[in-house]
Amino acid sequence: MEEPRKRARPGRAPAPAGRTSRPRQAEVARLAGVSQATVSLVLGGSKQGASISEETRQKVLDAVRSLGYVPDPAASRLAAARNNLLGVFSFTSTFPTDVQHSYYPFLVGVEQEAAVRGYDLVLFTGSSSGGAGAAGPNALNRVRLADGCLFLGRHAPAEELQRLVADGFPVVHLGRRDELEGLAWVGADYISASKEVVAHLADLGHRRIVLVREDDEAPASSDREHGFLKGLEEAGLPGGPDAVLRSADLRRDLTADRLRGWLRDGVTAFVAEETDTGDAWRVLRGAADAAGLDCPGDASLALLGSPPPDLSEGPAPTGFDIPRPQLGAAAVRMLAALVAGEQATEPLVACTFRPGTSAGAPPAQP
Repeated sequence: MEEPRKRARPGRAPAPAGRTSRPRQAEVARLAGVSQATVSLVLGGSKQGASISEETRQKVLDAVRSLGYVPDPAASRLAAARNNLLGVFSFTSTFPTDVQHSYYPFLVGVEQEAAVRGYDLVLFTGSSSGGAGAAGPNALNRVRLADGCLFLGRHAPAEELQRLVADGFPVVHLGRRDELEGLAWVGADYISASKEVVAHLADLGHRRIVLVREDDEAPASSDREHGFLKGLEEAGLPGGPDAVLRSADLRRDLTADRLRGWLRDGVTAFVAEETDTGDAWRVLRGAADAAGLDCPGDASLALLGSPPPDLSEGPAPTGFDIPRPQLGAAAVRMLAALVAGEQATEPLVACTFRPGTSAGAPPAQP
């Protein structure tokens, strides 16, 4: 019984009988009677190919069809000195693809914008370089597999990033990092958004407000505190050190007794910063519950950022939402521009005020 013939793919001639290897460009050149450079110009769509006669071009195309030749995408990328790959480096032990992770919406915007621009993504994590705190001369070298790299994380190693920038490798950090000279970054306007939250609390009648934040130098935290204090100043409310609790151990320092003491001193509203883990808001909420406070009846709470996705109990936090997908897309646009050797600028992305239900008028004074 005769074996059925394999069907050729539409638009492509079958490979010669008995052949198992991919036809090479050199074979196309020999069959067409032209140089390999001519074949490359015809198939590559180069502007220089416009000077090739129609007769020669047709010989090349006929040879391509006869041999069943298909350009090797890896070779094409190497010839262009690019891979059409963008790296995304997350300073976490595993890549944050869980929809409950605060980074996930960033990645949605990154993936969508990369697809629009014809790039594939390579995902890197801090685990393969020893974790988020990894240092050393080669910790981030593997990102050079891509044409450029986007970095996510509050605590990226400054020296390593600076070395990549100095080498001319295209790098974009998602989040403000203007302390590193020459490093491109995209960020949200946390200062204006934090001021708006304070203005809202002041309009409700609050006259003493305290900010709760972690003890670190992350630019996102600094911007929120700056906006908070500026908001107090513009509203004519007391600021200074007494208006901010900055702690390396919030669970130890932010207790029910601490909240009750602030309430006795006239504080009526508490504001927490958003962090990657959501710990500041969780601890504040936990202390308010332990103190038996009704929110917003006894005290108002607000969050400088979006609530943790897995936290649904209690009143919806008053605050602002971070446009994470838009930030991810803006980062890809900037990185693609740097890869292309173009000037790259992106404005700060505005956050959206969220009224919530955790803040209201302060309790009436007896």
